[in-house]
Amino acid sequence: MSRKKAQKKLFISNIVLLGLVSFFTDISTEMVYPILPLYLSTVLGASPAIIGVIEGIAESLASILKLFSGMIADKYNNKKQLAFMGYLASFFNKFIILMSASWGGIFIARIIDRFGKGIRTAPRDALIAESAENSNFGKAYGLHKAFDMLGASVGILLAFFLMVSSDESNFRNIFIISMVPALIGPLCVLFVRNGKKATEVKKLDFKWKSLDTRLKMFLVIIFIFTLGNSSNSFILLRAYNAGFSEREAILLYFLYNFIASLLSYPVGKLSDKIGRKYTLCAGYFFYAVVYLGIGLSSSNFAFWGLFAIYGVYTALTAGGERALIAEMTPPQLKGSALGLHSAIVGIGLLPASLIAGFLWDAAGQAAPFVLGGCLALFASIAVFFVLNKKPALSK
Repeated sequence: MSRKKAQKKLFISNIVLLGLVSFFTDISTEMVYPILPLYLSTVLGASPAIIGVIEGIAESLASILKLFSGMIADKYNNKKQLAFMGYLASFFNKFIILMSASWGGIFIARIIDRFGKGIRTAPRDALIAESAENSNFGKAYGLHKAFDMLGASVGILLAFFLMVSSDESNFRNIFIISMVPALIGPLCVLFVRNGKKATEVKKLDFKWKSLDTRLKMFLVIIFIFTLGNSSNSFILLRAYNAGFSEREAILLYFLYNFIASLLSYPVGKLSDKIGRKYTLCAGYFFYAVVYLGIGLSSSNFAFWGLFAIYGVYTALTAGGERALIAEMTPPQLKGSALGLHSAIVGIGLLPASLIAGFLWDAAGQAAPFVLGGCLALFASIAVFFVLNKKPALSK
């Protein structure tokens, strides 16, 4: 078999398998995630500030692991094993949520869930890069994101049909059912093949100063942007407060995920052709429109359009950011660089969620969204100038 045919076969099998892993895991996650803020506030009595603390700390603890898991994956070439352990944590997360009788238990469950995400994200993204060629990174990450968001859409629809009322027993039924796809996901990892053959690295030479200058500037911009990119829990709470019922808010969240699923693959292919600069800048601009609109709008009809645009933002940026990192990094350091990106995003989520929670309590529910919209406008303009030249392909 020729090298080109072998690479194409690896691309199809691994990207599809890793897509299925995310598909099932996200069915489970998104059955629970959109109703968790409501469960915390109505059943367990948690305030928006407490929800912000839970989300922020859980995400940031995971972020440190994302960096180190990427470096470990590069050094020992154990990406598949790390991905399996990380996805298995999603199953235990649902079990602990089911057993929890206070918001403290949910806090522990979220830490375990983010712990698993911290372990799996960089190795999984590195496996995707190893299964693709430099010229189709956008296509590879776009296809994976399409599976990911499709799973989220299915999970949200299941939650919608199962959400008859907001009493505790109904929540518990959803938590129980969500454990099934949470177990199928990690089992799919076992069928993933390792990509390009690699050996253990005796000394991992991964330093900030050795990174491409454009990459370093891009990561700084992403961190600033993330300070306004608070947890989606606040978007859902804003929808509840705008007059949407729990089931209607779940449908809003479904619309966002479904649009992202439809567009992720074609947008990924487009970014391979025209460059990441244009798709990423457009994505951050759309984010600004969404957050400013959600913060300032009083029309329920407008929320439907804004959540659809939010899906466009995700399609434009989620895979594009990873593709950009992958193509600007040497092959032996892709896991480390992708882990650094995920770590920077996650670390920013702690102050982002804390700021959002306390701004909501102190200045009103529009305040965190106005902040997020302004920082997104900054990111859109800054990335355009930083990526003014097409980054060189990895050697």
